Amino acid sequence: MRWQGRRGSRNIDDRRGQRMGGGAVQVGGVGMIAIVAIYLFFGVDLTPILSGDPGPAPRDSAALSEEDRQMGEFVSVTLADTEEVWQDIFAQMGRSYDPATLVLFSGVTQSACGGASGATGPFYCPTDGRVYLDTDFFGTLARDLGASGDFAAAYVVAHEVAHHVQDELGILSEVNAMRARASAAQSNALSVRIELQADCFSGVFARHAEAQFGSIEPGDIAEAMNAAARIGDDRLQRQAGRVPVPDSFTHGTSAQRQDWFGRGYRNGDPSDCDTFAAETL
Repeated sequence: MRWQGRRGSRNIDDRRGQRMGGGAVQVGGVGMIAIVAIYLFFGVDLTPILSGDPGPAPRDSAALSEEDRQMGEFVSVTLADTEEVWQDIFAQMGRSYDPATLVLFSGVTQSACGGASGATGPFYCPTDGRVYLDTDFFGTLARDLGASGDFAAAYVVAHEVAHHVQDELGILSEVNAMRARASAAQSNALSVRIELQADCFSGVFARHAEAQFGSIEPGDIAEAMNAAARIGDDRLQRQAGRVPVPDSFTHGTSAQRQDWFGRGYRNGDPSDCDTFAAETL
């Protein structure tokens, strides 16, 4: 992905390097922290293979490393690209797009949806319209999930921004209201449709970024597809030593996530992303 030297977003709240108290999740080592991150971000119950008691993880303030600085710039450029893409798409709909703020943090921070830690992974909080991201998660993505590459990371950012797009369109609030009245299985099924639509919107973003900025390089789409495959509910449950249970899925299978990202990328048309009208996913 060609991102160096390009415009970054002003909608970044960089809290990294700040002094923060306890609250990050510790479960007996870096590997287990990564497992908790997978559980909390992707909605897969990995508690059967967890051991040890959670405890506080104080973190002192520190200067950002060169790697941290570069990752912050990368996220800022990616966010700026999503802003331009979705502003243009919303304008074509006769609507105005209000961009999300992306909060970068290290270890722990607070959101309007509650406390956030590096273990929770990236998430979108509809209460304050912000995306929360500990950039250390990209290391987890590459090292523990096998999804390396800058566009795999861009896919993560685009997916969380896509939830903000759903919020702006009124989709998220409507579906969350339905989930509140539904059974556990029905709520999970609605969550899958929300997440697959966000994957599709990520593909829409990739198509427009390719056309508008020329930022997509050979292999980038393959990186996103690989990331989508690595984070399917079925794959993650197998990695946890479990037999996949479809009723417990909250994000969709690997094949579904790849398919919906591909649908969005093929035509770059958000109307192709109506997972709620699809008879089969």
